[in-house]
Amino acid sequence: MNAPLTSKTFGYSACPHDCPSTCALEIELLGPDRIGRVRGAAANEYTAGVICAKVARYAERAHHSERLLYPLRRTGPKGSGQFTRISWDEALDHTAEAFRAAAARYGSETVWPYYYAGTMGLVQRDGINRLRHALRYSGQHSTICVTLARAGYIAGTGALRGPDPREMALSDCVVIWGTNAVHTQVNVMTHAVRARKERGAKIVVIDPYRNATAEQADMHLMLRPGTDGALACAVMHVLFRDGFADRDYLDRYTSGATELERHLQDRTPDWAAAITGLAADEITAFAHLLGERKRHYLRLGYGFSRSRNGAVNMHAATSIACVTGAWQLEGAGAFHNNGAIFHWDKTLIDGLDVMDPKIRMLDQSQIGPILCGDPQALRHGPPVTALLVQSTNPVEVAPDSNLVRRGFERDDLFVCVHEQFMTATAKMADIVLPATMFTEHDDIYQAGGQQSILLGPKLVEAPGEARENHAVISGLARRLGAEHPGFGMTALEIVEATLKASGWPDVETLRRQRWHDCQPGFRESHFLDGFGWPDGKFRLAPDWAAMGPDATGMPALPDHWTSIEAASPTLPFRLVTAPARNFLNTSFTETPTSQGREGRPTAFLHPEDAAGLSIADGDAVRLGNGRGTVKLHAKLFDGVQRGVVIVESIWPHAAFEEGIGINALTGADAARPNGGAAFHDTAIWVRAA
Repeated sequence: MNAPLTSKTFGYSACPHDCPSTCALEIELLGPDRIGRVRGAAANEYTAGVICAKVARYAERAHHSERLLYPLRRTGPKGSGQFTRISWDEALDHTAEAFRAAAARYGSETVWPYYYAGTMGLVQRDGINRLRHALRYSGQHSTICVTLARAGYIAGTGALRGPDPREMALSDCVVIWGTNAVHTQVNVMTHAVRARKERGAKIVVIDPYRNATAEQADMHLMLRPGTDGALACAVMHVLFRDGFADRDYLDRYTSGATELERHLQDRTPDWAAAITGLAADEITAFAHLLGERKRHYLRLGYGFSRSRNGAVNMHAATSIACVTGAWQLEGAGAFHNNGAIFHWDKTLIDGLDVMDPKIRMLDQSQIGPILCGDPQALRHGPPVTALLVQSTNPVEVAPDSNLVRRGFERDDLFVCVHEQFMTATAKMADIVLPATMFTEHDDIYQAGGQQSILLGPKLVEAPGEARENHAVISGLARRLGAEHPGFGMTALEIVEATLKASGWPDVETLRRQRWHDCQPGFRESHFLDGFGWPDGKFRLAPDWAAMGPDATGMPALPDHWTSIEAASPTLPFRLVTAPARNFLNTSFTETPTSQGREGRPTAFLHPEDAAGLSIADGDAVRLGNGRGTVKLHAKLFDGVQRGVVIVESIWPHAAFEEGIGINALTGADAARPNGGAAFHDTAIWVRAA
């Protein structure tokens, strides 16, 4: 992955996938419609020439023989895969007429444009909102990935930003918490390992199983799922008790420190050990490591978003950097995402100037209940009878997938899916439209896990008749009479206008620079002139009601909040659906190399748990709960605590023997305070199949 490019013909771009790294790329161009090798840009200080293996072999995906090439109309039952080729005009005309007819019967909110992060380009991903707002279609509360972690971080800091991610290399202790960086954002490891080599830094990994990141750590805290808040509280207890608390920092920069210290007096390592399954000595040793190595960088990942108590856990973990005063030092503090530093004006992209705030917002993660007519999920409004799906595959990635599939099977539901492959969602569509990939259209990217704005220009021609998301939205807008200046502009013109409105360099400057570094100065990045709240203080006692519509029962101070889906006599195991190394959600599941490296859907079971169930390594097993059951194969693995099951995902439904994947078991209930899908927070039983 680190070898220099030898081709004389290459283009520059950015990785479009749902990963905080948003790597700067160099792409070998083999012709007007073909790419070759993909490398990380060595000149970009965060990418540093390193990218994940799945993107390095992107040509395998871009030139896959099963890419969708032409518009299709369904001719058989939903899900049958029976389609016939039609023209683009036929496809868009038919879709527009279906939307028009649905709105005439039920009102405009019956149409739901549904999207997510199959591309992270601002124009191609978010332009669907312009159509939504112009025609008063139902809104989307995007909860499937980031909401809980962001709420927890902002609840303390008041802003979604933090220490420069490149500062990890300057740390004396890098704590990788709630993210398997080797699988999901390899650049974190680049900078953490550099700190270890150059400074003798320690790497600590906090994760429920011994994954590829944990295997590279100096210390792995293998806690039970959903118990991060208890660990954080016990760590802070030790920091206060053993003289490591920076009381001057707490007085100057935080509110609620006295209450916190009093609250933590009985949150001892022994208390946390009973909750987390860790040894009390492990917890104390970790706390002392942070106290002795004050220059510690807490890299807090999206694993916090996958648990019903994730917002509370994130806030508790972030609070540690206040107790130690680590924010004051270079290479130290707590970081989750840099989203706020980009200050985008997305009026043109999203059509914010025509948005009607009275239109209902539907929870993306509750697409199953919504399509099955749940009145509360529908906000007591009309049914959803027409869907436009771009850049996501909800039949497989959304929780409670049996319910999702049942909703998509409705005869009265019209579905248009714009996709690159015939996914499970595309198979349920009435109209399927072929989509471009990132080298085949223009866009702009922001890097939440680092600090760059990156230009992603069109480098090659798309195969067949594939069209960009923006072209589809604009084509539907013309047919539906939607009015907005963005519908008459090219994607690159929208990029240019958005850069100007947001105060960033223009397109030509970005072409020359390849990226623009947006990281604020040291004092702002480390909140040394105050945190993002009006009083400038980090809130150790957060106002959860300000973070979302339902803060019922949320603790007033950092704590272990028992809102998780707890194990019980009938459901004695806790399931974590962790990300696989060679897939990214359901992207890359179609490529032979990724399939070959992952093997087959597998449940990691502790050997003692397996013995008690008479399950041997490689045996077929069944996992289940009240939502459904899934059949797959067991792998005996002592890198989990007893009672914990890991299934690295997301394998397509078709990869499972019975045609239903792991999200048949996960719940679609909205986590507090602001919604979110708790994919790693599921109680199940396990049986030999």
